[in-house]
Amino acid sequence: MGFFDKIKAGLAKTKQSMTAAINSTIASFTGENEEFFDDLEETLIMSDVGSDTAVKAVEKLRYLVDKKGYRGAEEVRKGMQEVMTGMLPEGEELKLTTVPSVILVVGVNGVGKTTTIGKLAANLVRSGKKVMLAAGDTFRAAAAEQLTVWAERSGADIVRHEEGSDPAAVVFDAINAAKARGSEVIIVDTAGRLHNKSNLMNELGKISRVIDRELPDADRETLLVLDATTGQNGLSQAEEFRKFCGLTGIVLTKLDGTAKGGIVFAIADRLGVPVKYVGVGEQVDDLIPFNAGEFVEALLS
Repeated sequence: MGFFDKIKAGLAKTKQSMTAAINSTIASFTGENEEFFDDLEETLIMSDVGSDTAVKAVEKLRYLVDKKGYRGAEEVRKGMQEVMTGMLPEGEELKLTTVPSVILVVGVNGVGKTTTIGKLAANLVRSGKKVMLAAGDTFRAAAAEQLTVWAERSGADIVRHEEGSDPAAVVFDAINAAKARGSEVIIVDTAGRLHNKSNLMNELGKISRVIDRELPDADRETLLVLDATTGQNGLSQAEEFRKFCGLTGIVLTKLDGTAKGGIVFAIADRLGVPVKYVGVGEQVDDLIPFNAGEFVEALLS
């Protein structure tokens, strides 16, 4: 099943609400009028697009309607598809050209971080990469055990320490093990929640410094895992991580579990960070690279 089919199936809940509401509003278009644009803006806000992003989208559509003289609903629907596609940066492929390269995975607990790492490892192993997992979340009980299960399932190696160990020490050992074994990609799990935010960010800083010191020339991706079902609340998490981590991409999980898939547009607009993967199910191959054009087509078709 390709991206389009998977994303269309994964957007079933969103299509029942957001897509139906957008298409219903567009179907009411009978020529430019303020009531139509107001209704469309409200529909987008209710779909977790966010107020600022909704205003921008509607203004861009208004410009197209004026410029191209749209008179029918189908023209407006295609215009809306053009606007929404343009608001999403294309999800670039992970840059993993050095040996080893590093993927640092961050996010709060409960968003599916460990599962995402496992699925990502499985994808990379299937593509022929030798993968090393670093169990850097030493603060959550059973985190290393869960990651070990995924390592066995995906065919990746793993380095782990005892619960409560120094996460940066785990990463140091994983880097040395990866060098010794010829691993091409190191995926680092990190703690999602400590007793205060500053400690969490300090630990991430220590891990980053170890990577900088031991692999100064390595390609590095820093992926933030967000739960799509948390909607706008997840954006505040993302903004905090972005301050400290220099994010290169977002992994949006549980997209199949929300009726408000508009969060994808809010992420792109407020964070300026591309969505690189979306999770649309529980199976190992349900983590798929993001494609902006096909996403919008599946959403509005």
